[in-house]
Amino acid sequence: MERAYFTFDEMWGKIIACDRRYDGLFYTAVKTTKIYCRPSCRSRKPKKINVEFYSTMAEAETKGFRACKRCRPETDYTPDEELVHNVMAYLTARYKESISLQDIAVHVGLSPSYLERVFKQETAETPHACLERIRIDKAAHLLTHTRLSNLDVCFEAGFQSPSNFYKIFRKRKAHSPSEFRKLSEAVPS
Repeated sequence: MERAYFTFDEMWGKIIACDRRYDGLFYTAVKTTKIYCRPSCRSRKPKKINVEFYSTMAEAETKGFRACKRCRPETDYTPDEELVHNVMAYLTARYKESISLQDIAVHVGLSPSYLERVFKQETAETPHACLERIRIDKAAHLLTHTRLSNLDVCFEAGFQSPSNFYKIFRKRKAHSPSEFRKLSEAVPS
């Protein structure tokens, strides 16, 4: 889609709304700061008279603008998507450890409440629920691919208590770990 399909006022409305659906379709450049942004950038909005719109990043850069350090339009991910990616990598690498929201927040350099709000907005689950899902997926894999006891699977998947493991496993998989293992053995590979 080309910029010609949007009027100045339509594009202005999209940046005021921080509408992510228009990221990549046009870029907002601020004449006073010489910075260009995605339409979804959460930075303070400039005065309307100081704004120009460009169809591509190259066009904005040719006119002397540089990429915003907050929304980072030159990356494939939005900052929120990159945050989710970083949190997921952290949780996947440390699922065996006892991890608090504070630990994750320190790792990504944000406040716990802001981290949880953005993560839930992007993934529809909290970091804790995501960690729980990673652990249950690991446990399910161990139950179907090893002969470890259920207790060993519990600790290998990062759970601190067997009762919590059994409760969460049943909630997420609709079966106890033993039932899950028996069902997976009954299914031919």
